[in-house]
Amino acid sequence: MSAGLLAADRPLAELFDLALVDLDGVAYRGHERVPWASESLVEARARGMRTLFVTNNASRSPDVVAEQLTELGIPTSAPDVMTAAQAAAQLLATRLAGGAKVLVVGADALRDAVRAQGFEVVSSADEHPDAVAQGFSPDIAWPQLAEAAYAVADGAWYVASNRDLSLPTARGFAPGNGSLVLAVTSATGVTPDSAGKPEPTMYQLAIARAGGVRTLVVGDRLDTDLAGARAGDLPGLHVLTGVSTARDDVLAVPGQRPHYIGADLRALLQPHPVPVPNDEWWVCGEAAARVAGGRLELRPGGDAVDLVRAACAAAWAAADAGLPVEPSSVPDLPSV
Repeated sequence: MSAGLLAADRPLAELFDLALVDLDGVAYRGHERVPWASESLVEARARGMRTLFVTNNASRSPDVVAEQLTELGIPTSAPDVMTAAQAAAQLLATRLAGGAKVLVVGADALRDAVRAQGFEVVSSADEHPDAVAQGFSPDIAWPQLAEAAYAVADGAWYVASNRDLSLPTARGFAPGNGSLVLAVTSATGVTPDSAGKPEPTMYQLAIARAGGVRTLVVGDRLDTDLAGARAGDLPGLHVLTGVSTARDDVLAVPGQRPHYIGADLRALLQPHPVPVPNDEWWVCGEAAARVAGGRLELRPGGDAVDLVRAACAAAWAAADAGLPVEPSSVPDLPSV
């Protein structure tokens, strides 16, 4: 698949039959709806696009997530949600036999997912668990992290639901599961295996569940959602409503670059032009950008997202030619 942006001459909801949609920073922030999320997803479904929500959050069950989405105007049932807890439990099943002991550090949703795979959930390293499964919970404290460290140091297989360092909330960004995982890693020197994004495992499981033929990944984080799309050779849409910014897009390494960029989920209902070279400039609509002397130069005009697309094309082409753009020359691009 192309290392750059892809063109879409029709709305994405008409080109793809399945969208794997992230939650935090895409559909909602904490308990608040992201603007245009519900209207866009409902309309995308009306145009024939199925949606399956794929989240690195392992603290809540699919039923609870589906209920929140429905309350926010996005009618959803539990089978339409795949959590990192489910993916972590399925990863454990690739190596452990039924009845194996798993020390779970996290929320009840992770414990339930681990039990559903036929494992025995324990809470102490003294029980010599075969594995440690760690997922996010706001109630995790030192005693639980210490038990995990003791068990991992004793040889237990260490599995994390995800390694997201931050978690978007209505008040800003808070420490995510990855920040808590680092406490155990620092104490033991062991980096966990992970079923969560950016590993493509959850995407593969979601596609198998939904039976998608033409699948689009939708997310707000380059280092998880879009990196997972690249790792799974799936086209990815980056919406600028969460963690990663338009400036991050411009400076993205090849393994984290989006294929499409949109201000919000209305991007599902829009065609996506691709920048074209014109002399030294990359032109998209009325906007243009180039890299000269290692510095990004912009020529704004028309749609703000077109300027982001042009800047990405110019910066990525330079980087791929061995002449990366100087980060200090990349401004905080206009809010889109």
